[in-house]
Amino acid sequence: MTSTIEQAKSLLSPPGDTIQETIDLMGMSQAELAERMGRPKEKINEIIKGKEPISTATAFKLENVLGVPASFWLNRENEYREQIYQLEQEAFFEECLDWLKLFPIREMCKFGWLPQSRNKQELVEPILKFFGVASPGEWKRIYVHEEIAVSFRISLANTKNPFAVSAWLRMGELQSKKLDLKEYDKKKFKDSLIKIKELAFAMPSDFKSRLQEICANCGVALVYTPNLPKAPISGAARWFHNIPIIQLSGRFKTDDHFWFTFFHEAGHILLHGKKDVFLENLDGAEIDDFKEEEANNFASKQLLSQTQLNEIIASSPLDDEKINRFSTAFKVSTGIIIGRLQYVKYIDFSEGNHLKQKINLFD
Repeated sequence: MTSTIEQAKSLLSPPGDTIQETIDLMGMSQAELAERMGRPKEKINEIIKGKEPISTATAFKLENVLGVPASFWLNRENEYREQIYQLEQEAFFEECLDWLKLFPIREMCKFGWLPQSRNKQELVEPILKFFGVASPGEWKRIYVHEEIAVSFRISLANTKNPFAVSAWLRMGELQSKKLDLKEYDKKKFKDSLIKIKELAFAMPSDFKSRLQEICANCGVALVYTPNLPKAPISGAARWFHNIPIIQLSGRFKTDDHFWFTFFHEAGHILLHGKKDVFLENLDGAEIDDFKEEEANNFASKQLLSQTQLNEIIASSPLDDEKINRFSTAFKVSTGIIIGRLQYVKYIDFSEGNHLKQKINLFD
């Protein structure tokens, strides 16, 4: 590929060819041109061979000596350099194809994250722009290398597929930029959880947008991002460019899982540091067991207090009527009650699922 590109470059005509043709017609040598321009002969020779670009100053000197407008020389130079760049870009894109193929390209195109194209080489530039990087090397340093410590870095070195995971996370970052967010207010966000719990109980048809709006008013970016193959993440919490992001996939598609994941990620934002990155249900992701347990306890208490749970269990044997009665009394959905009973292993995971509400974030 390198030899092919170099061959293609050699076939291009640098602006120096036109300079040589012009002085030949005038009967002027390169040495005389150099002397008249006040430039070393070697520099003039490099310009004529295309090794040295024509600067603005050189273009005006050429105009004075040869009588050809400076704009002509500058345009000629720009066209030549653009042709060189295009050839080098083609070679670069070709080298990127192996890296590109490691991503779930079909799904990324299907979701509209990348343009539709059967030509993989045409997708190299869009995926670089998607990640906001200049090359696969920068992607690797940001998402894989563990030794680099910068605020936007996420180490996916030990995950099974850092390519799919990084694409899912990056989409969340791009989605967050489109939201109209207030300045982050920790107290306001914590206080808003009461209203969010009421929303979880009522479950209006527009709960997704209403939840997103409540979070945005507190300065929290809540985004919904569909799962990609080999990136089975249920949720993530992190700070990006000084904005707290809660990213949900709706992976398990029931109300108990959805709301527990939301409150779990909210717990991370409220309880833990800005440099922490939390990826839920992802094998190989870095896990801080203590902080995860803190977030679990936070979510559990927000949705159903231990006192309420004890009261439900004390009324055994349980049936649908009792679950519905407790749901109304505590203003907690039946699905969340069932999910909690399953979580503490009071009932089997196969029991009570008909009381859960189905959720599909991407209908």
